[in-house]
Amino acid sequence: MDSWAIVMIVATVFGSILVMMAIIGWVFVNVFGRGGRKHTGPEIEDESRIIQELYQGFMKMESRVESLETLLLEREREKERRS
Repeated sequence: MDSWAIVMIVATVFGSILVMMAIIGWVFVNVFGRGGRKHTGPEIEDESRIIQELYQGFMKMESRVESLETLLLEREREKERRS
């Protein structure tokens, strides 16, 4: 496997993880970090819905990254077989 392909796979995986962690951290700081602010029922429901949508989006992104990794690895195996 080419070294650039390995670097791209690792960068994609870790980059995705870092982005997910940053967004989740931002959401938690905004939801729980403001102790002086009172949350009303609709605000809490909206924030909960947003967190759930983010989580579902991250799970889809993880699945896509895994699919891309599989495609890259299959392509590299195919190149090795031809060589």
